Formats: sequence, structure tokens, C-alpha cells
Amino acid sequence: MSLRPDAEPFAADGGPVGAVLCHGLTGMPGSMRPWGEALAAAGLTVRVPRLPGHGTTWQDANKTTWQDWYAELERAFDEVRSRCDRTFVMGLSMGGTVVLRLAEERGADVAGVVVVNPSLFTLRKDAKLLPLIRLFLPSFPPVGNDIKKPGVVEPAYDRLPVKAAYQLSRLWKLTNADLDRLTQPLLVITSRDDHVVEPANSERLMAGAASAEKRQIVLEDSYHVATMDNDLPRIIDESLAFVRTHAPASAG
Repeated sequence: MSLRPDAEPFAADGGPVGAVLCHGLTGMPGSMRPWGEALAAAGLTVRVPRLPGHGTTWQDANKTTWQDWYAELERAFDEVRSRCDRTFVMGLSMGGTVVLRLAEERGADVAGVVVVNPSLFTLRKDAKLLPLIRLFLPSFPPVGNDIKKPGVVEPAYDRLPVKAAYQLSRLWKLTNADLDRLTQPLLVITSRDDHVVEPANSERLMAGAASAEKRQIVLEDSYHVATMDNDLPRIIDESLAFVRTHAPASAG
């Protein structure tokens, strides 16, 4: 299966501090690449994997499970961890869900967590019917490209694969149930205006995480895909400051 533009994983080998970045549902590594490149330019070892079922066709996403996505993130995480003294995980939307699950499972292996508009539930009425709808309806209208900045287009599928969305709902259930296992330093970055993931998701995470140090930043000039939007410079600055705080020997 040929990959779409912007679907190639990103990798950069830098110093002894690493970061693994995870894109969202129907998205691709390209949506995270500007952030990843900035971290790499600051000296970090960076990986942005392509989640299985992404970057090809939306039908492929319907053939994957949340365990497939998690396994690919964990593979990239273990690769970076084998090279680095401290490794951070960062994610957008569903990518935030997957990195939160990794942090719950891997404990002290994870130096810190940064999530942008993380997804833990939805208020969409049709979501409650996903277990049934997935049996006969293959896709919904798209959720991608919620970007405020003019002329910027997110590399994402033009349909929302229903079976993949159902898999995400299963991951939500596990991740929410174990938020008290999330003890690492946590930075939550939330767009005030998000037309895909309700900002209340971030509020639930802030309330439920057991992290002794947790902080939320609200973005005023970006929509859901903030990693490609007007506030990208702030995401870069805040995440680098977070890394420097929790891995002082890192980026200069």
C-alpha cells in the first residue's frame, strides 16, 4: 500500500533526552512534524511513528485495533529509550490518548507527558451507538482539518472510519479507568475553540491524573489541530521548557 504525502514517519537522532510524538485518529505524522522538527533542532532525539491504518486509506484504519496503535507507539518509545537517558511522550487528540495509556502502563520509564487537545470521551450523541453502527456503516463525515490558520490543511482522511472510532472508544474506557496511575509530570495544552474534541476532555484529565505536577495551558488562537495552527510556536516553547525542567541536562 503506497503512503500518502506527509505519512512518512519522522526520526532524528540527537542528545540523551528523547521525545516520541503521536498523531491523532485519521491523521498522519505530517501533522506532528513541525513540532518534532523543532524539538530535534533543540537537540532532542525524536520519533514520530505512523500508526497502523493511517496514511493510506480510511478503509485500512477500519482493519486496525487500538492495540495495534499502542504497539507501534511503544515500539518507537522503546527505540528512543534505548538511546536516551530520559524519554518524554507527546500526543495530539487520539495520539494524546495513546501516550496517556503508555504513561499509565510504563510508569517511571516515561519522564513526562505533553498532550494537545487530548481525547478521553465525546459528547457526540452518535458515539453511544458505535458498537452497533460499526456493524453496518463503514464511515462518518471527516473530523480532520479543524485549523484556524488560513491556507493550512491537515494531512488526514476525508472520512472518519467507524470501526476505528469504536476502537478509540474502547481505549478511552481503559485510559479513563486508570488515570490514577498517571503520576508523571503532565502538561495539558487545550484550544479554547475546538470543533472535534471538547475542551472538557482536558478538564477531566487534569482532575483525574495523579501527577503531583500538572499544568494546563489554554490556546486562544488555534482550533483542534493546534500542532499546525497559529499557536504552534507556543506549543514548541512550552514543551521545550517542560523538557528542560524535567531533564535539566537536555536541550540547550
